[in-house]
Amino acid sequence: MPTLFVISAGVSTPSTTRQVADALAEAVANAAGSNPLDITTVELREYASDLAHAVSTGISTKRLDELKRSLSAADGLIAATPVFAASYSGLFKMLFDILDTDALNGMPTILAATAGTPRHSLVTEHAMRPLLTYLRAVIVPTSVFAATEDFGGVGGKALNQRIERAAQELAGLMFSTPNTRFSGPENADYSTRPRKSGLDLDDDFVPFSELLAGHSGVPASSEPGAATMR
Repeated sequence: MPTLFVISAGVSTPSTTRQVADALAEAVANAAGSNPLDITTVELREYASDLAHAVSTGISTKRLDELKRSLSAADGLIAATPVFAASYSGLFKMLFDILDTDALNGMPTILAATAGTPRHSLVTEHAMRPLLTYLRAVIVPTSVFAATEDFGGVGGKALNQRIERAAQELAGLMFSTPNTRFSGPENADYSTRPRKSGLDLDDDFVPFSELLAGHSGVPASSEPGAATMR
C-alpha cells in the first residue's frame, strides 16, 4: 500500500501547523479516490532531543534511524513547519540536515507553513523550496501557507481551496491519476538516482568485482612492455 509521510514541526498543542498538515493528508487521501493510502504522521517536537544530539555529535539514535527509513521508503511527503524569524523552524531544518543526500530522491512533496501574519507567505518559496529541491524531492507547484486570519471566514475558504489543489497535484504524482491539475506522464520516473536512507550497509557497498574491474592482478612492472626502473 502506498505510504504518505507527514512531517509536522509545530511546537505547541494544539498546533495550527499540525492542523494544516492533517487537512492536507486528508485531502490527499480523498484525491487518491479508490487508491488505498497509508498515512504516517510524525511530530518533530517529540524528536527534539534526538535531533539535537544527532546534529551536535553526528551520532543518530534508534528512533531517528527508524524515522529516516520510514521517510525514505514513503511514496509521498507533506512537510509542514511554523515560521520562526522569517524562515522554517530550527527543528524542521535539523531533520533535513541529518538526512542522507539521496534520502528524498524523486519524492513527491507538498510544502506547507503557518505564521501569525500573511507577510511571511513566501517562506515556502524562498526558504523551503530550495531546501527540498537540494535534496531532489519533486515539489508540487502549489504550496500551502496559512496565517492566523486564514482559519475561518473568507480566509478559511481560500485556504481550503489551496489545500485541495495541492492535494490533487500530489495525488497526480503518487498515483498518476488523470485529469489532475499537475500529473506527469504515465509511469514517469522522477528519481534522479535510487533513493536510500544511508543507514543500510549495502547503500554504498561496491562489489569487489567492480572495484577490481580492469585489473589483471599482475604488477604493472611485470607486464610485457613495462618500463624497467633502475
